[in-house]
Amino acid sequence: MSDTRSRAATQQDLALVEALRAGDETAFMMLVERYQPAMLRIALMYVSTRAVAEDVVQDAWVGVLKGLDGFEGRSSLRTWIFRILVNTAKTRGQREARSVPFSSVWAADPEVEPSVDPDRFLPLGHPGSPGRWAEPPLGWASTPEERLLSKETLAEVSRAIDALPPNQREVITMRDVLGWTSADVRNALDISETNQRVLLHRARAKVRRALEGYLGPERERTS
Repeated sequence: MSDTRSRAATQQDLALVEALRAGDETAFMMLVERYQPAMLRIALMYVSTRAVAEDVVQDAWVGVLKGLDGFEGRSSLRTWIFRILVNTAKTRGQREARSVPFSSVWAADPEVEPSVDPDRFLPLGHPGSPGRWAEPPLGWASTPEERLLSKETLAEVSRAIDALPPNQREVITMRDVLGWTSADVRNALDISETNQRVLLHRARAKVRRALEGYLGPERERTS
């Protein structure tokens, strides 16, 4: 079951905030070192170049420092920082007119996009078993572990994630790449648990399908 509990700031978070309010540069640099790579990766989902993404991250850090007095500890410090980043990146992305309005990007209406491609199922008029899998998902139990964990396979996963729509890409990156809980993602992106769950399911289904195609030939050779 997904962890949907909101995590409040820890005592360590509160101590860090107090250090930052006091102008502790060491505390600030520690946060930058800890979060900067993930912040840059997420910023790149909204803007067109790495240079612009770096500007977004810098603007987000400025927003963090300016907003310290408003931090109330109702979420973790990390969640609060990333929400500032996402808001900053959205604003910059909209300014670049790079995508459709985010109000529509974040919609997760199951009727708009099926979680699994309908072509994977037999048509309703099929004389045998309409609606059932035409070809069931491939299992990877017989795929050698070293192949699943190889650099080539991981690179294929990365390419599949990069090809996802922005909303799905962001959710799967936070959940499966950064290891965030569903509550962390929901709070950082300010989306509902239902949206988070649907977007993650769609993203994982698409990545799995990409890997089925990539690992399929190897499966046939080793079967």
